[in-house]
Amino acid sequence: MAGINESRSFIPVRIAVLTVSDTRSLADDKSGRTLADRIIEAGHILAARDVVTDDRDKIRDTVLAWSRDKNIDVVITTGGTGFTGRDVTPEALEPMFEKRMDGFSEVFHRISYDKIGTSTIQSRATGGVVNATFVFVLPGSPGACKDAWDGILKAQLDYRHMPCNFVEIMPRLDEHLRRGKSTP
Repeated sequence: MAGINESRSFIPVRIAVLTVSDTRSLADDKSGRTLADRIIEAGHILAARDVVTDDRDKIRDTVLAWSRDKNIDVVITTGGTGFTGRDVTPEALEPMFEKRMDGFSEVFHRISYDKIGTSTIQSRATGGVVNATFVFVLPGSPGACKDAWDGILKAQLDYRHMPCNFVEIMPRLDEHLRRGKSTP
């Protein structure tokens, strides 16, 4: 049965939040603030927080820099997942995914469907791994951020969550780099 195993110790994770928006600043960024508050409330470390415009290069450069930072374990972006011309977050980040996390999108949409019905198809939420760092790409609404955190990420980023969680596999995300190339 899924749940928290109280015999395990909580391990704080270092999480960066990037808001992608042409109209928001840190001062009025409700979605980024929603995530930051939940991250801290859960006992994790808010390692970085920023806002960039809907620009592929700025999104990619920020996430790439954070994925290389030893003080960041997870990156969560919010915004830019819709279908308008300026919504380019998935296009910026998915080509960098070493591993794509299809299940994240599927579970996010199931949770979202229960709340907003078929409107959930207007989001291209996605997730994957970049430089041994988990990257989650969320829609830009506070409600969507709450759904993703409360329904998926809070549990998966808690080492005590059983039967499995992301924290326990973090040390092995880059094992392919340590092994070197295998020979046939």
